[in-house]
Amino acid sequence: MAVDYKALKNGGFMRQVQKNTFSLRLKVVGGNLTAEQLTVIAEISDKYGDGYVHLTSRQAVEIPFIKLADVDAVTAELKARGVNTGVCGPRVRTVTACQGRAVCSSGCIDTYPLAAEISDRYFGREFPHKFKFGITGCMNNCLKAEENDLGIKGGYTVEWIPSACAFCGVCVKACREGALTQTDEEILLDSSKCIHCGRCAKSCPFNAWKAEAGYLLSFGGTFGNLIAKGEQILPIIRNKETLFRVADAALNFFDRNAKPSERFRVTIDRIGWDTFKAEMETAYHG
Repeated sequence: MAVDYKALKNGGFMRQVQKNTFSLRLKVVGGNLTAEQLTVIAEISDKYGDGYVHLTSRQAVEIPFIKLADVDAVTAELKARGVNTGVCGPRVRTVTACQGRAVCSSGCIDTYPLAAEISDRYFGREFPHKFKFGITGCMNNCLKAEENDLGIKGGYTVEWIPSACAFCGVCVKACREGALTQTDEEILLDSSKCIHCGRCAKSCPFNAWKAEAGYLLSFGGTFGNLIAKGEQILPIIRNKETLFRVADAALNFFDRNAKPSERFRVTIDRIGWDTFKAEMETAYHG
């Protein structure tokens, strides 16, 4: 019987150089696995693989040396024990994320819950080419958001509260962009220099800054055969409703305009950034 290698790849089984042997990519959302899931993966690797796993550059886990004859058994056993297989090919891939403000003191947004929502909404959706989301919690950008087709970076919109300020100067020193200037009477914020890092608010010992979390989006990043930095073309987004409206619009643009086997960035370049930006701005404003 002929082997449907395309279907196997779509289900996360990637052919190895060894005949009828596969490296199985697992679904790992936002880089998080429970201790129980790790135990299951280890046991499956011992039972069906070669006793080890590979950690990919996009936070996925792969179990190499799965034999063709064991594909169905491996898939069923993993699913029964709470571990899902990943996907390959032209579709939305696993969503990556740093740990965000739930763990990291620099974090501005809760990254893992957002990664889970994005995965539930888009994971596995088919397109002319692969599509990657990446979420980083702050301007330290540990996850390199701009390398993704759609990158999401956490940030703060800040507002100075004069009545709470002791004019200690800590916030001015904390700002690495030179966006703050202190006089005898006020703290001045140059919005053209502000990168929404929130260091002023986080450093203030008197809570003299109001900080509202938001999302900075970049579009068209890729780091494969074509290397391009994602472009930020919208102001900071204040809520998830707007975030998902823009994400929907970006994916619909790709689906509607892309040629077969064409990356999102290439589609934008070909159709034109002005056209793409106009559609994203329409979605941004609702």
